[in-house]
Amino acid sequence: MNNQKREAWKIFQIIAEFVDGFEQLSHIRPAVSVYGSARLKEDHPDYQRAEAICLALSNAGFSVISGGGPGIMEAANKGAFEGSSSSIGLNISLPHEQHTNPYQDISLNFRHFFARKVMFVKYATAYVVLPGGFGTLDELAEILTLIQTGKSRRIPIILINKAFWSGLISWFSDTLLAAGTINEKDLDLFQICETPDEVLTAIFDFYEQRGFAPSAEEEEVLLEL
Repeated sequence: MNNQKREAWKIFQIIAEFVDGFEQLSHIRPAVSVYGSARLKEDHPDYQRAEAICLALSNAGFSVISGGGPGIMEAANKGAFEGSSSSIGLNISLPHEQHTNPYQDISLNFRHFFARKVMFVKYATAYVVLPGGFGTLDELAEILTLIQTGKSRRIPIILINKAFWSGLISWFSDTLLAAGTINEKDLDLFQICETPDEVLTAIFDFYEQRGFAPSAEEEEVLLEL
């Protein structure tokens, strides 16, 4: 089969990933998408912090969505799995690092990062971002961009571990803001928390005057992701 035909058939594979994701995740709201390094082991403080946060989220009624792999993803699924709500893994095939962790009530498999990213955003009530590498930064930049540009609804974006993120946040302020490439209000799109209680408080405070479900207007926005 030549490349043109292979690319044409690829369209159906992409459609199938979206359809499977929509069908399996449409009932899991409210949900929190959680990110962090695949490389941190079980004895790392951020692994343990992720597990505790996601246990608290799960017991508070939030499904937890992670990338389904090792490290912080495993910790997130493990905490949610031990709680009372769904633990969801959006797994992806990678040459290195990624293997499916065993703590998933719902497990989806993707070949395409862009389809996977839509699932993270579309069903999220909040984002919780723990220390990580390029992949974690990619997901953080994605949600910041979508909200900044109005392509997704406003949700809490919560960074965990101030010491880890302080250099990046200073760069946002000292370099991006100073250069005029972002606005001052863009720095209000995220906040820093350290403990499970702080995370829950941040989410519940954000939704205090409204329900967790997207409004009709927000649903229209999410259809255009």
